[in-house]
Amino acid sequence: MKAFLVANPKGGSGKSTLATNLAGYFASQRHDVMLGDIDRQQSSREWLGLRPFALPGIDTWEVGADNISRPPKGTSHVVLDTPAGLHGKMLERVLKLSTRVIVPVQPSMFDMRATRHFLDELLSEKAVRKGRADVAVIGMRVDARTRAAAELERFFATFDLPVLAYLRDTQVYVQAAAAGMTIFDLPPSRAERDLEQWRAIIEWAESA
Repeated sequence: MKAFLVANPKGGSGKSTLATNLAGYFASQRHDVMLGDIDRQQSSREWLGLRPFALPGIDTWEVGADNISRPPKGTSHVVLDTPAGLHGKMLERVLKLSTRVIVPVQPSMFDMRATRHFLDELLSEKAVRKGRADVAVIGMRVDARTRAAAELERFFATFDLPVLAYLRDTQVYVQAAAAGMTIFDLPPSRAERDLEQWRAIIEWAESA
């Protein structure tokens, strides 16, 4: 089973956007995918409730902040959305379910400051140190023309971690989510730029 943890202690960092679209990719490839949500806001779970029945299926299981249980047997791919403030024992527990960790970061001083502390903690966790869970980062809602984007690039350079992508700031994700969809459910012409940006993310995920 391939299990992907999407984590950042900063609220609004793009975790649910990343988690739902990653699950959407696996579903588009006809994998048996489960999307878990341990955030008390349950954004990903609510999104699943909007998902049209005709689209490739994504299931969930009973999992939450107080019930971090393994998904059902037979699941091939798992994506786990996590709450703001993830650290300590809860971080240790969700890492036990995960083979890969993706940390989304927005190009703001507050996001980078919070993420630095989180990455320091994450990289010190036994599961990561022992190589049982690989870590990568992704820039979220990035406008490459801005100074903030350059600051984010410099921030990532201070860590010895793969930078999978810089995803642009676009309403495509918002509009797809409102319909229970992902960019992988849209006509390719509508999400062409975004699908191209996801190429490296997919290659990394498929190599797990």
